[in-house]
Amino acid sequence: MDEFKNSAINDRNLTHRPKPVLPFLELKNKVLGKKYNLSLVFMSDWKARQLNKTLRHKTTAANVLSFPLTENDGEIFLNLARCARDHKKYDMNYLEHVAYLFIHGLLHLKGHSHGSTMEKQERQILASLNLHDQKHRHRP
Repeated sequence: MDEFKNSAINDRNLTHRPKPVLPFLELKNKVLGKKYNLSLVFMSDWKARQLNKTLRHKTTAANVLSFPLTENDGEIFLNLARCARDHKKYDMNYLEHVAYLFIHGLLHLKGHSHGSTMEKQERQILASLNLHDQKHRHRP
């Protein structure tokens, strides 16, 4: 059964990569609540660069972008190509890094800004997923 069917989260994969298998709905509900409607888009470097330039006037390919639309609606764009390149820099496996960036985007939608409080919450939520031991089972 598709995790996103009949729920308050919709996803689109704009890449040639397989969609990561993570508890996206559970994480969304944990951070934003069940009534929050979320659009999750998996994007490529090209799309990440295009969005970042248009909306933030930056020329790099963002790893994650989050946009609140209303009080109970928002969007998160995850760059899977960047996750595949960067995960080792952060001593994470691919799935951990995707989950971390998704959590990061969720916390921004909740209204958090960068800082030690946000980082602590990111680490706690990520640790609850227990993905560190899955290094060899999931590859980008």
